[in-house]
This record gives sequence, C-alpha cells and structure tokens, in this order.
Amino acid sequence: MTFGELHERFIDYLRERTRGGELTERRLARITGVSQPHIHNVLKGKRGLSIQLADAILRHLELDLVDLIHPDELLEWRRRGN
Repeated sequence: MTFGELHERFIDYLRERTRGGELTERRLARITGVSQPHIHNVLKGKRGLSIQLADAILRHLELDLVDLIHPDELLEWRRRGN
C-alpha cells in the first residue's frame, strides 16, 4: 500500500462518517481549526488534505493509520516480508 492510497482511504473514511452522520463537516472544521467550506472541499476532492490536518483529525478521533488497513492487507504485507 502506498501513502497515496492510505491518504485516499482516510478521506473515504471521513466521507463515510459524514454521510452516516457520525461526524459533521462543522465538527471536522472545529477539530482542525479550518473553515467548514475548506473541509467540504476536501471531502468533495476539490482541495487536498494536508498532513497537518490529517494528523489533527486522526489525533482527535483517536485513530491510527493502521486502523485504516484491513487485517488481511496487513497479513499479506507481512507474508511478503516487508
């Protein structure tokens, strides 16, 4: 898995949580200290999600990047000897 794939997976995770009502764009804006329109554009793919914003969201949601990787993917990675 590449960093780009993990980055996109994280944005997809945030999109799913906002669609499901678990998170709101407003809450994400408060967490990161950026405007709600900026978060909206990130989730729509019109703006990028910076590393600093991603780190702030991960910390606040108490997530680790490993949480975004399926266990089968981790097993495959380990089998390949990485």
